[in-house]
Amino acid sequence: MRLHRFYVDPAKTPLVHDLWVHDMSLVHQWRRVLRYKVGQELVLFDGVAKEVLYKLVSFADDGVQLQYVTDFVRKLPQREVYLFWALLKKDKNDWVIQKGTELGVNHFVPILSERCEKTGFVLDRAQKIAIEAAEQCGRSNIPTIREPLQLATAIDEFKGKMPLYVCQQSTQATPPVTASKVGLYIGPEGGWSEDELELFARSDSQSIAVADFTLRAETAAVAAITRITA
Repeated sequence: MRLHRFYVDPAKTPLVHDLWVHDMSLVHQWRRVLRYKVGQELVLFDGVAKEVLYKLVSFADDGVQLQYVTDFVRKLPQREVYLFWALLKKDKNDWVIQKGTELGVNHFVPILSERCEKTGFVLDRAQKIAIEAAEQCGRSNIPTIREPLQLATAIDEFKGKMPLYVCQQSTQATPPVTASKVGLYIGPEGGWSEDELELFARSDSQSIAVADFTLRAETAAVAAITRITA
């Protein structure tokens, strides 16, 4: 039987050897949705340092008792990737966060650009999507997600801290990505404006081309992340 993985907040549920879980959303999921029975096993991870296999010992009205079985080796992205993406329509933002988490993005920074969607981004929702994606894909850490930043603010904050790549059509070959920490910018559906491209030029960023065809922004994000994390 497939082992399910569940994220727990380490401040609320430290992963000690034997513990009671009182997070009622998890209790409901285990008892009513997945219909776990005593003796079945599951994996808990705290998104920071630990990933542990537990066995269900007992159910109570206010929680579930778990017994420690073994620690798991943590699975972490090989490269620290910051994804700066111009905000899209709501469901497309969700898709970028989900797939970016699955592909190894460590930090999501939504960008307010001249041609992007200005409304519809909700941080709590984005964080929930990232947690669910991490649970599903097997990674042991949870990516961070910022509130939206103006493009100029983001460039000023991160310039010089890592190589910056801008996803756009280019006739120049992109050199191999070798840095352990990189930033990747994905533009809006209408593309970056001339003023925004000038900002990138002054920041010593590099262009990265991922296809010979014009891609939707969310498709370009996945293609570029795959290129950067390969």
